[in-house]
Amino acid sequence: MSTDSEKAISYVLSKYVTNYMNKDFLMLGQKTSTRDAARMLQKYETDDIIVTDENNIPIGIVTDEDILNCVSDSTVYAEHTTLQNIMSTPLITINEKSTLQDALHKMRDNNIRKLPIITRKNQVIGIIFQSVIANIIRDATNTHPRLLSPPVKAVLGSLGFVLQFAGALLLVPAIVATLLEDTTTATGIYLTTVLLLVTGFFLNSYGEKSSLNLQQASILVFSSLFLLTLFGTVPYLYVFPSTETSTEVFSNAFFSSAAGFTTGGISLFDEPEKLSQSFTFFRSYTQMVGGLSFIYLVITAFYPESKLQSMRGFISGKNLHMKELFLTITVIFSIYIVIVASLLYVFGESDIIDNFSLAMSTLSTGGFTPTSMILEEMVWQEHVILIAAMILGALPFTFHYAFVKKKFLSPKLGKEVLVYFAILGSATILFIPISGLDPIQSAFYSVSASSTAGLQMENLAGLGGGAHAILIILMIVGGCGFSTAGGLKIFRLMHLKDARALFSKVRRAELSDQAKKEIIVALIILALFPTIAVITGLHLSAIEDVPFQDALFESVGVITTGGLAMGVIDIDTDPTTKIILGFLMIFGRLEIIAIIYIFVPKLI
Repeated sequence: MSTDSEKAISYVLSKYVTNYMNKDFLMLGQKTSTRDAARMLQKYETDDIIVTDENNIPIGIVTDEDILNCVSDSTVYAEHTTLQNIMSTPLITINEKSTLQDALHKMRDNNIRKLPIITRKNQVIGIIFQSVIANIIRDATNTHPRLLSPPVKAVLGSLGFVLQFAGALLLVPAIVATLLEDTTTATGIYLTTVLLLVTGFFLNSYGEKSSLNLQQASILVFSSLFLLTLFGTVPYLYVFPSTETSTEVFSNAFFSSAAGFTTGGISLFDEPEKLSQSFTFFRSYTQMVGGLSFIYLVITAFYPESKLQSMRGFISGKNLHMKELFLTITVIFSIYIVIVASLLYVFGESDIIDNFSLAMSTLSTGGFTPTSMILEEMVWQEHVILIAAMILGALPFTFHYAFVKKKFLSPKLGKEVLVYFAILGSATILFIPISGLDPIQSAFYSVSASSTAGLQMENLAGLGGGAHAILIILMIVGGCGFSTAGGLKIFRLMHLKDARALFSKVRRAELSDQAKKEIIVALIILALFPTIAVITGLHLSAIEDVPFQDALFESVGVITTGGLAMGVIDIDTDPTTKIILGFLMIFGRLEIIAIIYIFVPKLI
């Protein structure tokens, strides 16, 4: 078989069964007589009956052939025979989010030729036939090569949807800028919105919606972040000084846009208080869009619903479902933003728009602040509010999900959350005497580093090497998995406890293949984060003529999207370096491993 045919078959088999299911079937109770069932089959011109029990739960299947055999059997009285007597049971079904490949495997394992398709509520919505799948495979092999291969079309289709979704979301800051009569900012945002919507529509016209393998999903996630960053430069082009060269303006805009959508948060603006309110709102909004949308994208691309069991965490007895999860988390974070902004307004009495900007930036663990002096002028109550908001952003999405599903009863904390608080608490206790700061400031910086939010009240260059080391470690470790925080993530850190088993023949044999992959991935990321940070730090130290310690701290903030900075990177930094740093923020947001999946698929 040629390579093109193999790719075509692999592509079609990755599509969902719902795309090719037959919806012509009957649902009848198990007490229905075969005579009545035969009449209904003829009336509705269908061949299959799904048999249900008294609670309307599917328990078996009867085909037209089963009924014909029953009626033609002289020893059987069709009037007194019910579907319960002739149905095939137990009913073997397949989930609506399964692929054609999954269906073929299940048919082969159970020696059957058709599978009812059920929803998460155990409702039958159709039937997939082996003959239909065979025809699909035959058509795929007979189709002439196209301009775009099926895998490419699958990536383009998903990418088009992501860009259109982001374009629609950016209408919010565009409208805010319009209401505030900031025509310059509004023009830039509207242009970005149009670019995203048009490009998304164009890609959708060439692409197809289909499930992706891990390599294709990695390409999708990287492409999404890159294009969001690229198109997001447009509003910044209107703001940066026109006296600079076009290369300098673009590099500043690209870096700033990357810092937004990746939640990196490092700012090139020395005096952000001089920016318009609508523009600071846009900056913070891009972090919220980047933070939440990226998690949605990762879950969708890497964790299809059939594999969401691994995300159950501490929600005992509950299955997670994609649409419900997305809607719930969006609503919860919207409520968080309103609460945090309102509390900041009550205690600080500053502008409500600035409060919303700061709330979005904090909860998305982004780090942009509306003004450079706003954190210094805050009272201690406001610092406590921001600490709580940063922690919320660093907790896994399932944590927030649990509160709603359990009606705000205290959820059972998972190990990952407990480990996160243990690391954060220990680091804070150590940081207080080493840094010489008061307890609230020490807690603020520890949380800012561990959540990779990057909020800071002053230049951190004055802190000693020990304090810097603690903050660097916290940024590299990062927050919990499936949160807006960056870094290695706590769940990967927990995998490292079994790392020694890889080097022992006896213990290695006890590990599952999935466990081995998770350990290897954790080791790779743990090695790459500091390695890239050291190389970047050496470069920054040389070109900026600053101590390596300060440059390393800043480079760790870039690659982990931690955002804490020493002021090493500024508007005068070499344009090429700023563009590279923008890409490093994208790589860091992808946790580096997605890039490796693209180029080293054997690791998958």
